Amino acid sequence: MRYLISGGGTGGHIFPAVSIANALKELDKDADILFVGALGRMEMERVPQAGYKIEGLPVRGFNRAQPWKNISVLFDLWRSMRMAKRIVRDFKPDVAVGVGGYASGAAMKVAAKMGIPVVLQEQNGFAGVTNKLLKDDARLICVAYEGMEKFFPKEKIILTGNPVRQNLTTGSKAHAIGWLKEEYDATFAADKQTLLIIGGSLGARTINEAMTAGLPQLADAGIQVIWQTGKTHYEGICANLGAERLEAYKKQGIVVTAFLSNMPDAYAIADLVVSRAGASSISELCLLGKACILIPSPNVAEDHQTHNAMALVRKDAAVLVKDAEASKELLPRALELLGDAKKLAVMRKNILALAQTDSAARIATEVIRLAQKR
Repeated sequence: MRYLISGGGTGGHIFPAVSIANALKELDKDADILFVGALGRMEMERVPQAGYKIEGLPVRGFNRAQPWKNISVLFDLWRSMRMAKRIVRDFKPDVAVGVGGYASGAAMKVAAKMGIPVVLQEQNGFAGVTNKLLKDDARLICVAYEGMEKFFPKEKIILTGNPVRQNLTTGSKAHAIGWLKEEYDATFAADKQTLLIIGGSLGARTINEAMTAGLPQLADAGIQVIWQTGKTHYEGICANLGAERLEAYKKQGIVVTAFLSNMPDAYAIADLVVSRAGASSISELCLLGKACILIPSPNVAEDHQTHNAMALVRKDAAVLVKDAEASKELLPRALELLGDAKKLAVMRKNILALAQTDSAARIATEVIRLAQKR
């Protein structure tokens, strides 16, 4: 069978796409899989790293601030549709899977017009623009949240949850202590509480500002910290803190890093996680049963991260701090939670209950079923 998978732009689209591809390979050893992405976006690098072929389209998002610049965007969309038609015609997929993002719109629209069954995977509690536009073309729509009937035809929806990175559950606290010592020369202890901050691969300015101001207070409280600043902010934060202080912090179990190469162990040692409220991040936190403070990004379409976070907050499975209030509220809330073992235990129990396990395999099973039926 041949499977076309399209989407990307962010890790929130790419991680589920690769997880679905891996699950298809597990269930169908002879599967032939081709990705379609947007040129210049991170999928063009990450997908080949995962061992899959990818074709790039010149598709881009519309410029809402400067509408007169959209003539070239429309031209690139026209080119992308023509290229997608050639890709679909040459590859001859049995099923096309769209996970959202610019490229997904072009590839899935063309596939549907050419009679290829289309499966959509929607990560968020508030549906993305691309998937909403494709809802009539899809045979099946896999969602992560209940109540998605307000966006999609009820008869097409199946609740599968979001696929996550497959190795996340392999970490351990003991291994994490060794890894942090080896990679960062940092001294962590098993009997101390650890706060993990992950603002995304590029980082989050407000979270980083709150952490820069609050780090001395966390150190004084004996809280261990693993802080992923994101590559955009890392050098500025290091310059602000100073090399001498950064070295001293390592002896107190405080690591400041641009990027975390070992997420399984970072999650394993964390007692509390501070994170954006992207769909993939939330799915990981649910799967691992991690107490968390969610700070929705204000820079996403239709404020969908707030919708994602509120689905957990309503179940007493997470705490929400608004981005605009993070500089004042984040540190006090983190210290309050770390000092309340009972509250942390309740949050862990409630978030674990929301986990959708084997999401990638469930989606892959439905995709294969459609391929065989065709």
